[in-house]
Amino acid sequence: MQIVNRTAVREATADDYGAIADVMFNAVRHGRSEYTEEQRRAWVPQPRSGCDWVARLDSQTIFVAMNSKRVIGFMSLAANGYIDFAYIQPFAQGTGVFRRLYQSIEKLAQNNGVARLWVHASLMAQPAFATMGFAITKREVIDFGEQCLARFEMEKRIINLCSCKCEHNEPLILITQSRGN
Repeated sequence: MQIVNRTAVREATADDYGAIADVMFNAVRHGRSEYTEEQRRAWVPQPRSGCDWVARLDSQTIFVAMNSKRVIGFMSLAANGYIDFAYIQPFAQGTGVFRRLYQSIEKLAQNNGVARLWVHASLMAQPAFATMGFAITKREVIDFGEQCLARFEMEKRIINLCSCKCEHNEPLILITQSRGN
């Protein structure tokens, strides 16, 4: 719990992109995993970089968790309520950093009128998202080169707050059609 008490969450800048790539690499390659070493190497062979990486990050809002001026985790919100990235340094996993980052994402989504958050969660991230109220909508297997990785599509319906920037922040009434099973 000591880590989360000394952790600040803020919006990322382009200056954080290298550290974000390192967090992703370390989380996948050195963190607890239900994937084989070959699967992890296919998923993230090296820290991400380059124009495509920068363009992908620039297209979304990213929150970073900082501890002693070091990025120890990050989570991002892309278009349509999609949580594209959610990675925590191995030493900070299970300390509440994921929850702190997620709370920032959900608040941003609520303030922007997003009614549904969704994610493709790895085998390791699925329990953390479930704890935040996400439900599995689909089990998937995806290919990374010659490796196949299982993952889950998950979603959470959220209550949107009034977007008028007033003080009352009353819930909006959303009328949605339920999907057939």
